[in-house]
Amino acid sequence: MNQLPLNGLIVLEFSQYLSGPSAGLRLADLGARVIKIERPQGGDPCRRLAVKNLWVDGDALNFHAINRNKESFTADLKNREDLEQVKKLILKADVITHNFRPGVMEKIGLAYKDAKAINEKIIYAEISGFGRKGPWAQKPGQDLLVQSLSGLTYTTGNGGGAPVPFGLSAVDTISGIHLVQAVLGALIRRQREGKGAYIELSLIESAIGMQFELFTTFFHSKNGIHRSRINNGSPLLGAPYGIYKTADHFLSLAMMELRLLASALGWEELNAFDQEDVFQKRDEIKTLIAKKLKTNTTRYWLERLRKNGLWAAAVYNWKELDQTEGYKVLEMEQELQAGNRTIRTTRCPIILRGKKLVSAKAAPALGADKDAIIKHLMEG
Repeated sequence: MNQLPLNGLIVLEFSQYLSGPSAGLRLADLGARVIKIERPQGGDPCRRLAVKNLWVDGDALNFHAINRNKESFTADLKNREDLEQVKKLILKADVITHNFRPGVMEKIGLAYKDAKAINEKIIYAEISGFGRKGPWAQKPGQDLLVQSLSGLTYTTGNGGGAPVPFGLSAVDTISGIHLVQAVLGALIRRQREGKGAYIELSLIESAIGMQFELFTTFFHSKNGIHRSRINNGSPLLGAPYGIYKTADHFLSLAMMELRLLASALGWEELNAFDQEDVFQKRDEIKTLIAKKLKTNTTRYWLERLRKNGLWAAAVYNWKELDQTEGYKVLEMEQELQAGNRTIRTTRCPIILRGKKLVSAKAAPALGADKDAIIKHLMEG
């Protein structure tokens, strides 16, 4: 651990649920000491947000996945004594993160200007739902709502059908990644110039930013952006891009020339189309491909496609993926010890100096580290 790049860095995480804590998770994986500042009653609401009603030692299983390798310090920020304790921590800290609505930290007295008055070199990073200004500023920053407002739900699902959200908290996660990038950049500048930083992010800006291809196309396209009505894979790409049903399962086809696909499938009928038709006649071409692929198995088609050097893959669910050698060789799993329970979860995807970043430390119980933190950081 002492050889990790962020060893010695102290992060105070006022964040809750997923966006801010996902950033703290990655900073902890890289060696930072991440201390969650939580309310004495209940703590991070994610502790009670159980997925599929799975719990470990009174906390939601998902809370352990997002908050492993951290510490917990309880403080009632409306209580003067507790607030003074937190201010002492700020004096020793390097980074503060929070994802409260605009105005919350100001009311408490822990806005950036307040933190900077305590620690001039502090790096203060906040994630809001929709920024500090405008009619949406006080909207709840929830992933599905942001996906809905940002256009993301029109990237998936078939044209003519209902918009479809991502099946995971994609905006929360990408916002956490953006926060880590910004914090690392600020740390480099502080090392060089001795200055702290104030970082602002919002879920809506991250959601728009991750759609740079779509928005750029929208700005320059006279005809707009439309999902294909069959086997939509991306509204920006022509046939055959998408997922297709085979005789026994599913198959995904990436970008490829139609003449090469016709050769791989042994199907002259596809040669009736030119490469220029992949957008104008996208649905017609996809309909024919879908009909053809249903006539044989996924394995059969994959062998033919791969022999022709075309990009295609089987479509796995998590159980199927878990049984593949391609997944096993990645060693993406790790185990955490939470009381008497062993939790199987994923590791950090980063490999440093040939070593995978893993930690057996589970998420902290509420306030579990408060006494030790007071002793080591306030009294030491």
